[in-house]
Amino acid sequence: MYSINLNDLTPQHFLDEYWQKKPLLIRQGLSDFDDPISPDEFAGLAMEEQIESRLVWQEDGEWQAEHGPFEDYSHLGDKDWSLLIQGVDHWDEQVAELIRPFRFLPNWRIDDVMVSFATPGGGVGPHVDNYDVFIIQGSGKRHWQVGSNTELKEVVAHSALLHVERFSPIIDAELLPGDILYIPPGFPHQGVAVEPSMSYSVGFRTTAKANLFSHFADYLIDNQQGKEMVVDPERQITTTPGLIADCDVNKLTSALHEMLEDKDQLTDFFGQHLSQAKHDLAIDPEQETISLEEFNEILNQQDVLIRLGGLRCLYFDSDVAIGSIYINGEKFTLQRELHSALTLLADNTELSYEQLAPWLHEQSFCQLLVDLINAGYWYFQE
Repeated sequence: MYSINLNDLTPQHFLDEYWQKKPLLIRQGLSDFDDPISPDEFAGLAMEEQIESRLVWQEDGEWQAEHGPFEDYSHLGDKDWSLLIQGVDHWDEQVAELIRPFRFLPNWRIDDVMVSFATPGGGVGPHVDNYDVFIIQGSGKRHWQVGSNTELKEVVAHSALLHVERFSPIIDAELLPGDILYIPPGFPHQGVAVEPSMSYSVGFRTTAKANLFSHFADYLIDNQQGKEMVVDPERQITTTPGLIADCDVNKLTSALHEMLEDKDQLTDFFGQHLSQAKHDLAIDPEQETISLEEFNEILNQQDVLIRLGGLRCLYFDSDVAIGSIYINGEKFTLQRELHSALTLLADNTELSYEQLAPWLHEQSFCQLLVDLINAGYWYFQE
């Protein structure tokens, strides 16, 4: 289990001073760090069709990129290339544990853990991301540079690579195993491997306002909401038929405000939208189902119930108080008396028999756990 050392900072001090404000290098933030996944195991993941992987390399001074799956790297030589895989926390239990030290941030902000292997000279070039990221250095060394949050000219280095022009670094450091580099959105950065190395990027999602409106529109359509027509029975004659009058703009604007002011509707939208997994979940299609009768017996033997990597389980104060929770884009509702059991389910990625014991006499809660286990969302520790 990993535990973060912010040196002289408390998590709240970090949030107040650095979060979304300025980058920070945390030396030995994870001391005595060992790679949770080996380079060979990592390369094995890149062979899978459903896993998002890509290669980035330089050839004759030109940047190249290609999307996976991949089976062979011999043509790339032993320098100037990097293999990257998104959402490795969905597929590897040990990699998913890297999120644990950062759970002083809410789960809905977690994006994924992107892992990269790079040969000497390998990297993806100078670029800017629109999300927060904690880059954990694994085995090997990488040289990182981070610039200030200023507007830079973008350069299309390849159809799959958007770079920025050269920048003056405000952080210029070589990272060793266990070092952590925090980079907020908008700060240009570049990492280059000094020797064969692994790095782990724990990313935190954000969203553009336009995307929120787009997804909300999809939600309204999918749920047959907002179908009422905007009407104007008080219409007066006009002598300027080409004009969209201020009163008409106000009426149309009010129609939008009415939907945005429906708190129950917005809460349901946010619950569904924010709890959806970003990448495919590693659900075993051959998993055997269990019955309610078998559940207690297995839990007694296995003791620990684990949430699938990448699965999102979220709640709102108002909803959970009446027994509702959101899991992977779906709302589940039980009795309001079980709200503490539901928060326990959402706030913990692992649950022991002892933690669950106070609610194991509640058939509806046990049936929910059985349904979630049979869906592949939770599983017993082997």
